[in-house]
Amino acid sequence: MDEVRPINGPAAAPGLASIFPPGLQAIYGECRRLYPDQANPLQVTAIVKYWLGGPDPLDYISMYRNVGCAAQDVQEHWHYISFGLSDLYGDNRVHEFTGQEGPSGFGFELTFRLKREVGETAPPTWPAELMQGLARYVFQSENTFCSGDHISWHSPLDNSESRIQHMLLTEDPQISPVHTPFGLVNFLQIVGVCTEELQAAQQWNGQGILELLRGVHVAGGPWLITDMRRGETMFDIDPHLQERVDQGIETEGSNLSGVSAKCVWDDLSRPSEDEEDSRSICIGSQPRRLSEKDTEQIREALRKGLEFNTKAALPPINSQKQGHDRPQSRKDSLESESSAAIIPHELVRTRQLESVHLKFNQESGTLLPLCLRGRLLHGRHFTYKSINGDTAITFVSTGVEGAFATEEHPYAAHGPWLQCILAACTYVTTSPPQILLTEEFVEQMLGDLSELNTREETKLPKEYSWPEKKLKISVLPDSVFDNPLQ
Repeated sequence: MDEVRPINGPAAAPGLASIFPPGLQAIYGECRRLYPDQANPLQVTAIVKYWLGGPDPLDYISMYRNVGCAAQDVQEHWHYISFGLSDLYGDNRVHEFTGQEGPSGFGFELTFRLKREVGETAPPTWPAELMQGLARYVFQSENTFCSGDHISWHSPLDNSESRIQHMLLTEDPQISPVHTPFGLVNFLQIVGVCTEELQAAQQWNGQGILELLRGVHVAGGPWLITDMRRGETMFDIDPHLQERVDQGIETEGSNLSGVSAKCVWDDLSRPSEDEEDSRSICIGSQPRRLSEKDTEQIREALRKGLEFNTKAALPPINSQKQGHDRPQSRKDSLESESSAAIIPHELVRTRQLESVHLKFNQESGTLLPLCLRGRLLHGRHFTYKSINGDTAITFVSTGVEGAFATEEHPYAAHGPWLQCILAACTYVTTSPPQILLTEEFVEQMLGDLSELNTREETKLPKEYSWPEKKLKISVLPDSVFDNPLQ
């Protein structure tokens, strides 16, 4: 449980700064620079600190009254700043100290700007619990956030009836990065958005949507202030913005390269004589775990998919390089304890499949049009990684190098990881590829799957089949994936 109280510490007594932890003091110093007349803001504090066994990772959330900026048409609002995702103490009680040159803790703190309602004299405290929830995710998963990321929340942020039910993240417009004795701290601002705005960010990219929101005063304005009473999307306010999003998708594609999902795949090909071979996979039974190399390749696929490269590539599956060029202290989105290799990587053969059946829950199914239009037609790839096991499904364009699916065998499995080549890319300068699925057929698939891209609840199950391509897709209720043996 948290309590609300005024700050009683270095912000109020600069002369006593030496007795306070240096990381904490460094962030307080930036707050004093921004709010010199608010030495004692209200603060939500964890009664039992996380490092003493408490449930809340953030030690403090300070709440300031920001008068806005008339010159930039920025309205008055409440400004929330977290303390705890970065290393406040430097003694390894929460974060491992890795030096002054790298990130402090997770390398960032969260902020949030909430419109101040008329007559409101004190800031609402629900944003503090929202920030604690996001911090719990970061600590439990060890996945960090970046500017442009989107967060599917599927519930009003303040537990009301508001349409603001999801979040984007961006750099805070006023707080500069802080260099502390324990490393660098950036400040990522939470921006509340409607479902339609989240979907646009998924289909295009978060930074593009954030830039559009900055140009719409009631939807955020220059400082991206969240208004929980906003009843219209930015597309309702300015219908021309949808054209800009569509144009961005058409010319740039999507930079969302993969998601954690409820998914599974079946091999519809005739069972081979050696299906009892210990190296083969039976989806109906407990799947083999991904080897470390497969896990690294999927992880690199997601990371590289965020880049607008002129030549898309998956890391080679037999590469001996295991990401030595990046820090290993934090887990990426696809790394888990269960991803350790059970059998040697070289004993897991790649199998070519003639026909496959892909199964997704509704939320995952709604991203299939994005996968086709925003990724494959732009020569990129898109991965669904199962949250219920080590199963993964990667859709690959023929312009993507390093895939184990080939033009002759468009469906291939390496352990529980399935790759499907669906389209050739005219933007990638490689030797002329065989076009397995023409753009016309991809457009047909987009038409067949269009009902998945609507706000209305789709009646499940839904099945889509393309016999000539030996491909079947089913969108099923969550219960099928939550209780796989039923």
